[in-house]
Amino acid sequence: KSCYRCPLSKSRTNVVFGEGNPRAKLMFVGEGPGFNEDRMGRPFVGRAGQLLDRMIEAIDLKRGEVYITNIVKCRPPNNRNPLESESDICIEFLRWQVKIIDPTIIVCLGAVAARNIIDENFKITKERGIWINRGKYHIIATYHPAALLRDESKKKEAWEDFKKIREKYNEV
Repeated sequence: KSCYRCPLSKSRTNVVFGEGNPRAKLMFVGEGPGFNEDRMGRPFVGRAGQLLDRMIEAIDLKRGEVYITNIVKCRPPNNRNPLESESDICIEFLRWQVKIIDPTIIVCLGAVAARNIIDENFKITKERGIWINRGKYHIIATYHPAALLRDESKKKEAWEDFKKIREKYNEV
């Protein structure tokens, strides 16, 4: 909360670190907080967050059973994507979150998260829904809930991804 490593800290209202089950086997990672998240200090509480909650419930889980965070912990101006330099600074905090929470499954919500976690050249429309194993972690990317609000035609593919997430959850 006292981080001033990048310019995002100058315009934030709150640091949005993450929340959920501190022993979750499933971690969702988005790109960064939006207006509502910055105001409330909690991840995914706006319209996209409400959709994410419904998606989590659709696979018979509750928000409190998972852990939810973002690549950057402070809101980028006008909800733009985080700059690479901002992500590079903040990724250290995400690495510590992963070490502390110790999830088995990591879900990248959107291209920004996937490019920071899976591969810098990740293409969300081509590579979403594919499991990647890194050590003990099972990682998958799907569409960000905000993208689903903008383009409802992607909801079917996202639902297929969430069914895969539930299957993996049952396996581990």
